[in-house]
Amino acid sequence: MIKDITLGQYFPGDSLIHRADPRVKIILTLVIMTNIFLIDSYLAFAVFAGFIAMAVFIGKIPFAYTLKGLKPIMPIIVFTALVNIFTNPGILLAGYGPVRITYEGIDTAAKMSLRLVLLIMSSSIMTLTTTPISLTDGLERILSPLKHLKVPVHEFSMMMTVALRFIPTLLEETDKIMKAQASRGADFETGNMFERAKSFIPVLIPLFVSAFRRADDLALAMEARCYRGGEGRTRMKQMKLSKVDFRIVVSFLLFEFALIYVQYFKLHI
Repeated sequence: MIKDITLGQYFPGDSLIHRADPRVKIILTLVIMTNIFLIDSYLAFAVFAGFIAMAVFIGKIPFAYTLKGLKPIMPIIVFTALVNIFTNPGILLAGYGPVRITYEGIDTAAKMSLRLVLLIMSSSIMTLTTTPISLTDGLERILSPLKHLKVPVHEFSMMMTVALRFIPTLLEETDKIMKAQASRGADFETGNMFERAKSFIPVLIPLFVSAFRRADDLALAMEARCYRGGEGRTRMKQMKLSKVDFRIVVSFLLFEFALIYVQYFKLHI
């Protein structure tokens, strides 16, 4: 399951979405995430899923690779769905004693599951098609007005991007430690939930040690290269909006109009 986490990984390519300005991708991703929690009709969810599938196709990302990122959160999706199914009041469909399954519960569970799936896939598209350096530059430019309020925008952007970049590294380190512990007789597969959680303690300690060591090495490497923060720094590649960004924004606006139409002007399905 650890190898299935795609958050923070970059999928190299030269697609239309790869070449887009990171500022455009960050802003559009935030708008998409907001839209996910505003829609509540299945027709709107279908339009949303079609837009995400089109973005994956244009980005030339293997669809199976994108879906692989959903495996680690499947327990959360299942747990959330079960809670909604058995706790929401409404029209009774089936019941036995205190256990009651209602139409409203199933409807809420289905929509919440769809929201979580679309949320993960839409955010994955941004990280899979944008390098960590581009993410840092784009986030810093978006937040640059906050510099007038003495907010350390560059340091904040760098911190967020380094944390995102090191997720795959820490996952790979976790996998190596688990394999090393398994070769010494550790069992991570059998037992109940509490026993399996307890078996991960020998993994967490060396993982924390490795994480602190990597952080120290990164700090030394940055100091050795005379890193002193964002003041006076220049960039080899300047960000400029291009025709590619214009096409993406126009496509997104068409999607927004279609989403508003099916959500507010068509009958909810």
